[in-house]
Amino acid sequence: MSTAVLVAAVVGGGVLFLMRRLFPQQKKVVKLLQYSADTMRGKTVIVTGANSGIGKALAGELLKLQARVIMACRDQGSAEQAAQDIKKQAGPEQGEVVIKHLDLASLRSVRKFCEEINAEESKIDILVNNAGIFRCPYTKTEDGFEMQLGVNHLGHFLLTHLLLDLLKRSTPSRIVVVSSKLYKSGHINFDDLNSEVNYNKSFCYSQSKLANLLFTLELARQLEGTGVTVNALTPGIVRTRLGRHVQIPLLAKPLFYLASLVFFRSPLEGAQTPLYLACSPEVEGVSGKCFADCEEEELMAKATDDQAAKKLWDISSRMVGLTN
Repeated sequence: MSTAVLVAAVVGGGVLFLMRRLFPQQKKVVKLLQYSADTMRGKTVIVTGANSGIGKALAGELLKLQARVIMACRDQGSAEQAAQDIKKQAGPEQGEVVIKHLDLASLRSVRKFCEEINAEESKIDILVNNAGIFRCPYTKTEDGFEMQLGVNHLGHFLLTHLLLDLLKRSTPSRIVVVSSKLYKSGHINFDDLNSEVNYNKSFCYSQSKLANLLFTLELARQLEGTGVTVNALTPGIVRTRLGRHVQIPLLAKPLFYLASLVFFRSPLEGAQTPLYLACSPEVEGVSGKCFADCEEEELMAKATDDQAAKKLWDISSRMVGLTN
């Protein structure tokens, strides 16, 4: 046996062993949802981060169901290519695609996006807060927020707030929030929410995903009786560009990719639960819940803490300039 083959076998075995330790069960088989072709005809849906991963797959499925899909993306070129891809795959009877620039790392960009939507759109039926960043090196947003908190939580917090009046005028309407099971590894560090004292990229991602769940909880409380519902979801481990900041040794990358085919879901599989929350009549009127695999998920106590949710809401409002 040559040295190269031996090294590859050792590294490959190590990667597979690590993957099995991290993910002891293989990915659960996901049943793709089937809706009538005109299910979303006449409905307008905003999807943040729709240029790749779950967001792109979700936008494509909504387009097939004849929705008007507003792709809210930071990268214009990537969004245009994604729009071409999903239009090509959607078939002859499809909805409409609109591309809008939105950089969730800039409150100025969020405000500009919302001004345009409020001026140009007569209604918004569904808002999907999907875009995110994962385990990036320590950086700050344009407004000085730790990047993962800023993009995953605060950007969407302001976005949702500025679109609420339009959503209320569009009832029954829905808000869908993409969280992650990694919320379990975090807590809200109110003493250092912006990670000025200490930065741990894994913790900060988990904190931001827990913030998504607490945001959903408090927003649902505030929206009671308005006709607007909000629910969160955890999509599982999905093969997307979200993990682009994760460092993998060069030799292990091809093997890691092969292992991901076994253990990770495809973007289309990951998009099934947000599609369910956007389309299904089964969740009409349901609010303040979290779903996984199109079923309600039981959350840990820290994700259903009303006091923490209210405290985070108040702090977030001040951070994005909604209150003093």
